[in-house]
Amino acid sequence: MDALDILRDAATRPIDSLRSIADRITPANLNRHPAGHDNSIAWLLWHTGRELDVQLAHLTGDDEVWRAQGFRERSGLGATGDPVGYGHSPEEARAIAVDDAAVLIDYVAACTDALLAYLDTLSEADLDDVVDRHWDPPVTRGVRLVSVIDDAAQHIAQAAYVVGMPAEAP
Repeated sequence: MDALDILRDAATRPIDSLRSIADRITPANLNRHPAGHDNSIAWLLWHTGRELDVQLAHLTGDDEVWRAQGFRERSGLGATGDPVGYGHSPEEARAIAVDDAAVLIDYVAACTDALLAYLDTLSEADLDDVVDRHWDPPVTRGVRLVSVIDDAAQHIAQAAYVVGMPAEAP
């Protein structure tokens, strides 16, 4: 197994985890804000897709899946969904609300597919290319890919945690 095989495997873990909880994401819990937290399951799924999508588009130079595949319209979020969510105010985070989780699950799946397709274009040597000099040390393609996959895994795990919460505290 080489580094690209490992990245391919890791890249599928978040969507596999998301699919394993999809049937427990309901209209009642999708936009719920446990303990008054600003980030709902909808926000977590949307953000997972956006961070994968935006950072991948930066690496590939391709259009974002969000617009290219119509998720901006399908989600009903329009311009509200264009940012990535880092630094969202409470109001901005709470504005990320959808009626059906399927569109966000489909979005994360489409972004994962785009990531896997991109990985198929790379050689192991490409992972050492510096892609962002704004950090010290500069960020390589491999480090950026690990970071993107790790962030997706964390947010899907958060969504799974919220899915498992009782509707009301005992």
